[in-house]
Amino acid sequence: MSTQKFNIAVVGATGAVGHEMLSILEERNFPINELRLLASERSAGKKLSFKGKEIEVQVLNENSFEGIEIALFSAGGSISKKFVPAAIKAGAVSVDNTSAFRMDPNTPLVVPEVNPDAIKDHNGCIANPNCSTIQMVVALKPLHDAGKIKRIVVSTYQSVSGAGVKAIQEMYAEAQAIIENRVYQRQIFPHQIAFNILPQIPQENAFMKNGYSEEELKMINETKKIMGDDSIRVTATTVRVPVERAHSEAVNVETEKKITADQARELLSKAPGVQVQDDLDKGEFPLASNATGQDPVFVGRIREDLSLENGLEMWVVADNLRKGAALNAIQIGEYLVAHPELLKKQVSSS
Repeated sequence: MSTQKFNIAVVGATGAVGHEMLSILEERNFPINELRLLASERSAGKKLSFKGKEIEVQVLNENSFEGIEIALFSAGGSISKKFVPAAIKAGAVSVDNTSAFRMDPNTPLVVPEVNPDAIKDHNGCIANPNCSTIQMVVALKPLHDAGKIKRIVVSTYQSVSGAGVKAIQEMYAEAQAIIENRVYQRQIFPHQIAFNILPQIPQENAFMKNGYSEEELKMINETKKIMGDDSIRVTATTVRVPVERAHSEAVNVETEKKITADQARELLSKAPGVQVQDDLDKGEFPLASNATGQDPVFVGRIREDLSLENGLEMWVVADNLRKGAALNAIQIGEYLVAHPELLKKQVSSS
């Protein structure tokens, strides 16, 4: 086993996903030589703990990536668009957790359990998909391999943590205000989120002319790219629910080849990154509260669609900050360190 260690940068280290990245890097004993924490000027000088040591956060700039081999980005699309090119120029491979490069035809969009070989085609940047897309394709890949998926209909129930730490705070503050019969002035969501559901993600963007939201179009387009099959028809309705963490999804698929519910359970029980929880007699099925802090994508309520000959219904739940963001990015990083020639490729081409 190689003892080689690597220089890693985390961009957006003080954010929710950045904190999750640091936790996972430590848990999985990622082979780190130097860990460089980067954020905006307002976070400069702040110290974060990693393996018992305090590491000072540095201000992100164009010169931040000298000597870095892998840069993990999670600081917003505009930051990635500005600084990923600087990281590439410095010889680092960027794993970007924003939407900035996901649909760029020259940038691989990767979920390691689904399409790891796409990493080999990187040109300095590898994109992390949208959180809701990640968990869905992990669950659907084994079914697609067995029966070829023709159509996907998904409705999501997405936690407020997907909108950031301030969104979590707003949900709790608004709930308290409602309980106390007080007026609450919202800052994050356009409508009440406490004790309510909002079919609008992201909360700050208007809907497209076709009636779809940006999040829904992400799921549609990203799924086709990750699965490598533009013939799959996808439609989505994405909804924000008053849950702190972990996204849930009701997923309906139509396959070319018939897959029974029992066959689907068998396929999913053997699939990487999936944990089947589907014993209705015992009341066992995936819950957001149980998925929080966990690595797998949980799948349950697996049943055959009574309205469709080759249809399957399932309930898919995963921690959006973990598998839906930080863990997926670090799994990409683990693939890179297991194939260091892919890092050397970037250094030689930069």
